[in-house]
Amino acid sequence: MNIKKLVVEFGTGFTIALLTVALVTFLWNLIGHGESTIDWETSFRFAVMFGIILTWAKSREIKENLIIQKSKTTERRKK
Repeated sequence: MNIKKLVVEFGTGFTIALLTVALVTFLWNLIGHGESTIDWETSFRFAVMFGIILTWAKSREIKENLIIQKSKTTERRKK
């Protein structure tokens, strides 16, 4: 996985997590406390965390798929 794909994967995960957590904190504060505020500190914290974790998981998945493909190719050549 090259750097460009890593940045795109991180940016996608970060953006989705940021928007989701911001919406959840907004609704939580609106319903629970009667205030229409967003907890940006928590939103950014979760977004960074999920961005890193999702990017790492995706890169591992790609590496595992490459290993499986290489082993299948090697088995075909032996036949």
